[in-house]
Amino acid sequence: MNFQTIPGQARAKRLLQNGLRSNKLSHAYIFAGPSGSGRKETARAFVAALFCSRNADDACGECLACRKLAHGNHPDLYWVEPDGATIKIDQIRELQQQFAYRSSGSGTKVYVLNEADRMTVQAANSLLKFLEEPQTPTIGILITENGQALLPTIQSRAQWVQFYPLPPEQMKQTLLAEGLAPELVGVAVRLAAGVEAARALIQINWFAETRNVMIQLMKDLAARQPFIVSVQQKVMKSEVAEHLDTLFDMIMLWYKDLIHVLHGSKSSIVYIDQEDTLAKLAFTRDTGDWVGCMEQAVQARKRLRSNANAQLVLEQFLIAVK
Repeated sequence: MNFQTIPGQARAKRLLQNGLRSNKLSHAYIFAGPSGSGRKETARAFVAALFCSRNADDACGECLACRKLAHGNHPDLYWVEPDGATIKIDQIRELQQQFAYRSSGSGTKVYVLNEADRMTVQAANSLLKFLEEPQTPTIGILITENGQALLPTIQSRAQWVQFYPLPPEQMKQTLLAEGLAPELVGVAVRLAAGVEAARALIQINWFAETRNVMIQLMKDLAARQPFIVSVQQKVMKSEVAEHLDTLFDMIMLWYKDLIHVLHGSKSSIVYIDQEDTLAKLAFTRDTGDWVGCMEQAVQARKRLRSNANAQLVLEQFLIAVK
């Protein structure tokens, strides 16, 4: 893994490589941004460049240190994942114990906390002490979707590296070149923050099924067909029931497509295989009505997050927009 293999995130990569070239590195970094935007991949590339014995600002992939990292057995890298729902204080204590020993040769030891915002309060306080008083030359990388959820004292002691969603068109071209289905690519690149995340969505069975169910529901609504049975059979008794948040995201993209058609922006359509249906449906209402339908979808998604009854939320939404 090196920086060249990571799509986008030019600003983050430039910041890290400048620090490597000038040998001016922070003792701690916060890699903040949406899931799928390349935070973990960049962390691996940064660690590889730091340990690489040949290059100053990127990994060669061939030296002993690079090969150890590639095989997951470099002794100076300690990677921490949540244990269940949280990162616990015992995990931070184990980290501190590991870092009490001298490095194997690079001079610096590195730890990575993935999903760092899921530390318990006790774990975060223990990490703070470690940040302030490391026993060996140490660099820490805290990966998080929500950096503001970290303790303010941790935030102030680390350098922020911000990650952003990749432009959908950039991801689309990459995935289409891989031969993935265009009708799935168009949706995935608007729901995911990066190429890896979009590719993963496309390769999961429920994603295509959810898309198909959503389109059928929208067609049933347009034709004023009963939808209660469809909700029960095609949604609640299938894998789609576990991904209603994604279903509502897809519905919002559907309404955006209708607005694009209404305003003559057919090149912006996401559901490219449904262009005829969208063209017939778009002019049955005005822009304000379609925007209102999107707002209903947003509110329904919020109710889902509040643990409301999922089937009831979906049925109430469909009744509201019908």
